[in-house]
Amino acid sequence: MSKFLAPLELTLAIIKPDICRNPYSLQLIREIMLERNFYFVGTKITQLSKVEAEKFYCEHKNKFFFNRLTTFMSSGLMSAHILAKDNAIKDWRALMGPTHVFKAQYEAPDSIRAKFGLTDTRNATHGSDSPDTARREIAFFFPEFSMEDFYKYHEEAFRNNETIFDPERWVHRIRDAKAQKI
Repeated sequence: MSKFLAPLELTLAIIKPDICRNPYSLQLIREIMLERNFYFVGTKITQLSKVEAEKFYCEHKNKFFFNRLTTFMSSGLMSAHILAKDNAIKDWRALMGPTHVFKAQYEAPDSIRAKFGLTDTRNATHGSDSPDTARREIAFFFPEFSMEDFYKYHEEAFRNNETIFDPERWVHRIRDAKAQKI
């Protein structure tokens, strides 16, 4: 990690099941993310069980939409990503747009949710809202990933753009083959 620059920020991004059912939309959203200079540190295609979705969204347990949200989020495959960038949380949330699709269409018409969202639940994407939430959510989907190891061994290579993009795995890799695996 550089002594002079703030470290790249990590966040979790989820592309929701309704989008993953449409490979063309999934590809478009991922390309938009690349165009906005997000590094893909980790990628996982997964499907949550209802119990896992309830655990992930536990902070919404007493809200009226909890059952609808957890049922939807366990309805099919989703694409989970660890993203890295300066201000990753803020930038990813801005790119997603407001949670409510009609608000996104009005206030942020170029956002992902404005273009791809259908309802407030089927709004295409999820993103962490704070560094603490990002840490918890990344650990939920990527228990094998160590944020400490990323910052100790890999962050500088990402910051210095010493990566190549692997379109098959949809992840950036450090160019130096001798570098430790993320």
